[in-house]
Amino acid sequence: MREYWTSLASVLGVFAFCQTILQAVFPPELRFASVKLFHRVFHCFSTYCYFDITEIDGVNTNELYNAVQLYLSSSVSITGNRLSLTRAVNSSGFTFGLANNDSIVDTFNGVNVLWEHVVTQRQAQTFSWRPLPDEKRGFTLRIKKKDKSFILNSYLDYIMEKASDIRRKNQDRLLYTNSRGGSLDSRGHPWESVPFKHPSTFDTLAMDPHKKKQIMEDLQDFANGQSFYHKTGRAWKRGYLLYGPPGTGKSSMIAAMANFLGYDIYDLELTEVHNNSELRKLLMKTSSKSIIVIEDIDCSINLTNRKNNNSSSSVSASTGYYDSEIRGGGGGCAEEGGNNITLSGLLNFTDGLWSCCGSERIFVFTTNHIEKLDPALLRSGRMDMHIFMSYCSFPALKILLKNYLGCEECELEESILKRLEEVVDVARMTPADISEVLIKNRRKREKAVEELLETLKLRAEMNEKNGVLRVNNGVEEEEEQEKRALDSESPKQESEIEDNCKEEEEEEEKIK
Repeated sequence: MREYWTSLASVLGVFAFCQTILQAVFPPELRFASVKLFHRVFHCFSTYCYFDITEIDGVNTNELYNAVQLYLSSSVSITGNRLSLTRAVNSSGFTFGLANNDSIVDTFNGVNVLWEHVVTQRQAQTFSWRPLPDEKRGFTLRIKKKDKSFILNSYLDYIMEKASDIRRKNQDRLLYTNSRGGSLDSRGHPWESVPFKHPSTFDTLAMDPHKKKQIMEDLQDFANGQSFYHKTGRAWKRGYLLYGPPGTGKSSMIAAMANFLGYDIYDLELTEVHNNSELRKLLMKTSSKSIIVIEDIDCSINLTNRKNNNSSSSVSASTGYYDSEIRGGGGGCAEEGGNNITLSGLLNFTDGLWSCCGSERIFVFTTNHIEKLDPALLRSGRMDMHIFMSYCSFPALKILLKNYLGCEECELEESILKRLEEVVDVARMTPADISEVLIKNRRKREKAVEELLETLKLRAEMNEKNGVLRVNNGVEEEEEQEKRALDSESPKQESEIEDNCKEEEEEEEKIK
């Protein structure tokens, strides 16, 4: 490295000396032209080539300049001697950068490049509709000519991707909801947002560690799978269905997913959406790297299981059937709001052509009763991963004890742990119920554990008395719910009904 800087200094010294001689020999009217000619000759014999990346390209901000500034901040904060320090709007982190006219060496796949931050005073401006800054800022990239194609084809794309990751990590995440009645905000957007500050993570989530690991690996594979999805011709999206009793942590799971990936959340309220066209427009206004959530899908509008509805109703499978069962106006709330969403519209929202108008999106549906959902909503491609949020198990209980009481497993007596393990499965208490018991006595660890044990015993005795037993930590319960939900109509019947939904939707659009 010392030899590199020595040779660089000698070359720059010769360059500066020659430039000074030219300025002294030639008269002022020929000085600029002679120096410019010397620059061209020097670069012809030089083994390096230079690229200027200005802050402002004409009248527009250069996106590459901002990306380089962010990218260099990841290494400058460690190796730089003189740094600039900034914090952007809606950012939770500070950004380090190169100071004025400072330089740094970066290495990419074994190739060394030199970055220099060039800041000069801008000449007096003539009349302009957009005043420019007094200082002219830019980066100069110096690379060897033999590495030119390699750097331009790979290095700059790498910088853009890295800068995007840094920007997302530093920026505050947002929680969006669709405006009431489909109205637009002052900027013409159909989504309203607030900062997303939910503290839930996979470390604090009360769930079996093995299942959490599977979910985290699946999320990571999705986030890193751009090339895979492109190669296989699939839209870069994934669907998750969270189902189980109330209080089992479905909302906390969504927050943990968002914090794990650094994604924004779009909480879609279907009762505020009037028709399929408005649903598509909402989808188009969502950003990439986001989680689109529809909570309690079985309660928001009437999109329940067709088989169950058909068996309890005398409505025939004619036009009247589709009007009453497929459209979302069957529920009281939906009817009051003039909701006219069809099942086909919701299916296209999650798995149709309109679902591909963005990239790196996750769809999450939650429900307390999976058996009430239509099978068309549950198949792969729409809901790729079904996650059963069960009652609190012993591994989940240990996480709650650590979260609320600061208790590690080794700090509790073995006899107490054994008694807790014996009753927790039979008690069938949700993590929310157990959390309430622990919160009341969080400053008195022993009393909290004793009261929890007594509560679990009472609940277990009540369940045994009523004949409610839990077998194999909820595995059989989970399989039974899945079977009831999926063991419905044949694929042929489902396909026929979906086709009828689409035909009906097309007729509706023609009428409009």
